[in-house]
Amino acid sequence: MSSQPKIILSSLDAERLENLIASLPRNAFPGMDELEAELARAEVVDPHAMPPNVVTMNSTVRFRVMSTNEAFTLTLVYPKDMDASGGKISILAPVGSALLGLSQGDEIEWPKPGGGVLRVRIEEVTYQPERAGEYFR
Repeated sequence: MSSQPKIILSSLDAERLENLIASLPRNAFPGMDELEAELARAEVVDPHAMPPNVVTMNSTVRFRVMSTNEAFTLTLVYPKDMDASGGKISILAPVGSALLGLSQGDEIEWPKPGGGVLRVRIEEVTYQPERAGEYFR
């Protein structure tokens, strides 16, 4: 992408993610530097002021692949909450950290298995903890 979209983080997510990164060995996962850069450039807001269409931690998001019109849904989670369901993506995955703070309508490049990328649009944030009043999850 030529320019990075604006990202918004809740102060709670920012603090939790900074603590998570600080607890890991340097270069513990691919994309650690990118996640730190995302945190550094984000607009940080009080959780009560979080716009309802922004991807926050534990948000469930419906995506659309632009080339095929295929839709899929994933929940952005902390590593401790990953499971084998296939319905979650870790914040420590490069695509996971790229999603954090984006808004409905934003598009990103999603790596394809075996190489290449797909253009994917955030269609809807179907669940956001802040919108639901769940600040301490």
